[in-house]
Order: sequence, then C-alpha cells, then structure tokens
Amino acid sequence: MGKAQVGTVLLEGVLDRLDRVLGPASTFIPLHVPEFLGDERKLLIDCIDTGWVSSVGRYVDEFERAVAAACGTAYGVAVVNGTAALEVAMKVAGVLPGDEVIMPALTFVATANATHHLGAVPHFVDSAENTLGLDPVALSAHLRAIATTGPDGLVNRKTGRRISCVLPMHAFGHPVDMVDLIAVADEFGLVIVEDAAESLGSTLNGRPLGGFGRVGAVSFNGNKIVTTGGGGVIVTDNEELARWAKHLTTTAKVPHPWAFEHDEPGYNYRLPNINAALGVAQMAQLSERVEKKRRLAQRYIDEFAEFAGGTIFSEREGTRSNYWLNTMVLAQGISEAERNALLEGLNAAGYMARPVWTLMHRLPFHANTPRAPLPIAEDLERRIINLPSSAMLADRA
Repeated sequence: MGKAQVGTVLLEGVLDRLDRVLGPASTFIPLHVPEFLGDERKLLIDCIDTGWVSSVGRYVDEFERAVAAACGTAYGVAVVNGTAALEVAMKVAGVLPGDEVIMPALTFVATANATHHLGAVPHFVDSAENTLGLDPVALSAHLRAIATTGPDGLVNRKTGRRISCVLPMHAFGHPVDMVDLIAVADEFGLVIVEDAAESLGSTLNGRPLGGFGRVGAVSFNGNKIVTTGGGGVIVTDNEELARWAKHLTTTAKVPHPWAFEHDEPGYNYRLPNINAALGVAQMAQLSERVEKKRRLAQRYIDEFAEFAGGTIFSEREGTRSNYWLNTMVLAQGISEAERNALLEGLNAAGYMARPVWTLMHRLPFHANTPRAPLPIAEDLERRIINLPSSAMLADRA
C-alpha cells in the first residue's frame, strides 16, 4: 500500500470513529471551549453592582480557598495567569536568576517562559512514554552524568550554573510519576515546583495534583477545564511562602492606612475580583465537569481500542486523569507528513485537531540551552494528536 493510500485509510478510520464518538460535524467542533452553566452571570453582576471589580474583593478570597482545597493544599494565591503563577512560584521556592531549572522538552512554552521571566535558564530532560511527563529515570541518569555538588548546591559541570529546581508538567491532565520524581529531587537536593496548569481535578494515588511540590501553579485560561477568562493560582502548604507570594503579587506594598510603601520589587499580578467571581462559579462545577470529560475519554478509548492507526492515551494504574485534552498517539511508522495530512483532513471535515507543542529545544531562543538526550519526547512529538475534548461533548451523539 502506497503512502497516499495509507494516509487515506488512516484519515477514514479516524473520521469513522470520531463520527461514532461525537456525531457528524454539522458545525465545526472546537478542541476545547468554556462552559458557563452555574452562577457565573449572577456573581459577575454582583461585582458590577457593588463596584468590586478590581484586585480586591470577597470573590478573590473564595476562589483562592476553592482552588487550594481542590489541590489539597492549605493556601492559594490568585494571579492574572498561569505563567505569572509559575514565575512567582519558582521565585518563592528559591529559584534565583542564573539558576538552571529542569523541565520537560514536551511542554507548553509557558513553562519555559516563566523561567526566562525570572532570569533563570531552562534545562530540558526527556519524557516517559507511559506518563507523557518528565521521566525520573532519565533525570537521574542525566544528573549523574553532568552534575556535581558544590557549596551552593547542585552544579552543572558543563555550564558552571547552579541547578536548583525540577519543574514537572502534567501533560493534558495525566499525572507525572511524582513519587519517583520526588525521590530523585530529594537525592540531588532539588526543590520541586509543580506545573499543574492542565491537571486541576486529576489525582495520583488519591492525592490531588498541584500539592506534591513545595509550590504549585494552576492555570485558568479560557481553554482550561474551568476558567476565569485568564488567571492562575499559586498553591502551597507553606504559610510563609504563601504570604510572600501574595505580598509579591500585590506590588510588595506594605500594609498602611494611606501611605504607599513597598519593601522589595514586586509584581502587579493580582487577579481582579470580577475574574475571581467567574472562577468561584466555575469551581462549583469542577467535579461534574471532570466526570463528563472522563465519560468522553472512555468513549474515545473504547472506539479506538482496536484501531491499527493509533490509540487514545489513557490513565495508568494509581492515577485519575481529568482528560483535559484527549490525546491520540499514532502508531509507530506513521510519518510526520502523514500526521500532517491527517490533521488537515480532520480540520477540513469539521473536527478540530492539533499536534502537540513544538518541543522546547527546537525553538530558536533555546538553541543553546542545556538538555539531555530526548528520544522519547522527539518520538511523541511526531505521533501525538489532540482531539475535541470539551466536557459538553460527553452528552453529544
């Protein structure tokens, strides 16, 4: 069978299964859209009627408590977006300008951007095929090969820079192997900051994601499982770090009845009350939304179970995923050109589909950043396709 025939058979097979899962694409089916099914309008109107629309108000406090509880942490600090949450989370966790931060190459650019904003340096390590996230085995082997212990901690022998932090990201809501990753980080004296941007509502061994590291960060962008339009939350069990994060993100202003005193360079990162009101209403729907997304994922898994062209990535034992984005992993042997033809055909047929992000080390501004060998991430980059995943699709067809 020629490549053109293979591509046609692949596209027809995927379209047939999408039709059974989602029904015909009579109108274009986006990848992920927000849903507003609760008290969103009521709470937004309350903000407008009372005038509490800016960076203070009761909905900010309520939203922070709700997110902290969902992540299994004691404290939450709401900020303007997930990138800001990551930046401040790393800062309060002890990452300094010039430090190297270990992260997966297979991640959204915000993980690396937050590191750059802090003046630190991304350091890319491979992913595990069974989690799509940072591989503890690869990390351990890499650190043994390139790092040594100095008076200020772990040092990259090749660059002379301190390695201070491990920044795992739970891709598409699937938990990283945090148990083994924590063991590696502890062995080498590294702090963990958890990028839980995509994993609100997911658990590992019954424990919510977001609270495994010293500090974590969650995103509430418009395409996330629940949204504040744009927003993020820093989560932690450490009261001192939570206080510092809140202080930093409110321009480091010293409390005073009328004077403007600031005791260190801060950020104007606080989430407005009107966005937090949206978040309060959305968080009340989190459990139901996760259940819908899990039902949708199971339909995908069932329909693609016997498909030779690829499978739907599913949660491993001991994990419970929110299935933020349903992920198809194409079979070995399918070329990048065939994948691109599949993407073109799916979108033309009305089913929005996307490849995984371009790996971080391929971006031009990362040409000289440190990295380990990345064979699994590079293989997954070629084979991953994300399929329509909105919670409302669970009730379609």
